[in-house]
Amino acid sequence: MPWWGVASSVLAPVLLIGGWTAGAALQPLPFNSVTRSISALGAQGMPYRWLITIALLGVGACHVVTGLALRPAAEAGRIMLIFGGVSGMVIAANPQHIHSGNPVHEIFSVSGVVLMMLWPVAAMRAYPGAPAALRPQAAWTYGLFTLVLLFWFTAELFGGDQLGLAERAITADQSLWPLVVVLSVLMTQRSPVTLAERAAALRSR
Repeated sequence: MPWWGVASSVLAPVLLIGGWTAGAALQPLPFNSVTRSISALGAQGMPYRWLITIALLGVGACHVVTGLALRPAAEAGRIMLIFGGVSGMVIAANPQHIHSGNPVHEIFSVSGVVLMMLWPVAAMRAYPGAPAALRPQAAWTYGLFTLVLLFWFTAELFGGDQLGLAERAITADQSLWPLVVVLSVLMTQRSPVTLAERAAALRSR
């Protein structure tokens, strides 16, 4: 696991959570993060919209870099993580209009959420000694948990009063999981038991 992949996985949640926190705090009028979405902070005409735009561009770029670096994961999952990052960058580059939606923003928001939810399942590894976060049980557990958050977010879109909270929950969840996977890979690489298992597997070939 190259150092630059570790750095990108750490930086993604820092940029995301720091960006929406700073963007809301700097608004000249009180901004309710429980009821209002992250996209509202970056909408055209909003003060300091550049801050959340830069943060979202950075998060997307970090996911692309992490996907390139995450060599222990299955290739299909890495590709999905990369395209999830690209979707995030397209979202940032196509903000919502202050009084209306933006079809490009909305389409890539949906595709990004779906890709970021499914990539861990596509990245699974079932061989002995595989990193814990890449094993099927962990991947499916994460996927189901994220699906619950997605149902919550979808329900809030239809008249709920916690839209911002639900959106922040699912985006934080999806930005943190690549870091969990990377940390799992690092722990596995440093595990003497795993090294012994690999040596035994090589001798048996």
